[in-house]
Amino acid sequence: MKNVLIIGAGRFGRYSAKQLHDLGHQVMIVDRNEEKINEVLSYVTTAEIGDSCNEVFLKSLGINDYDFCLVAIGDDFVSSLETTFLLYELGAKQIIARANNENQEKLLLRSGANHVVFPERQLGRWTAIRFSTDSILNYFSLGDDYGIFEMRTPKKWDGKTIRENDIRKKYGITILAIKGADYDFEIGIDTVLKKGQTLLVLGKTETVQHIALL
Repeated sequence: MKNVLIIGAGRFGRYSAKQLHDLGHQVMIVDRNEEKINEVLSYVTTAEIGDSCNEVFLKSLGINDYDFCLVAIGDDFVSSLETTFLLYELGAKQIIARANNENQEKLLLRSGANHVVFPERQLGRWTAIRFSTDSILNYFSLGDDYGIFEMRTPKKWDGKTIRENDIRKKYGITILAIKGADYDFEIGIDTVLKKGQTLLVLGKTETVQHIALL
């Protein structure tokens, strides 16, 4: 379990808080807006109404007590930048900040952020890849080029083993598991692939999208 400080109770901050809460972590959330704070009280450990650009207020939160701080401010970049710098100055263990473009990313990193995330860009990429074909059911990015995908078994592979399909050599991907009621990782080159199965595969995004059309 981790102790997490989230600054900014907009949509990104709220969704992050809810997910962290569901995963069993302790979440403190801060925002200037009382109405936004009231919306998240049911799934955070503690909440404070205050200005994260105020060093005295921020210091009173006990920044060193948190495993990481998420700066989720989306509509005021100056405040996001100032908050990030103050967290750094106060000795935050790890700072994750939200950005909308590369210029903001550079400034946030120079101001003390350890990591920068792009919620809209990442969601847009996920949506495009997920719905570009009916055969890709889910997707987790491992960077710009690679990902882990849930995909339906291509018709061309039906009834043949992984060896017969020569999947790794011919397509450059790795089948990690076959999904049923749960994931079955006990597979090998003699495992027979069947139409209607859902495969968990690792590979280049472009390659997997091409395979999904087979």
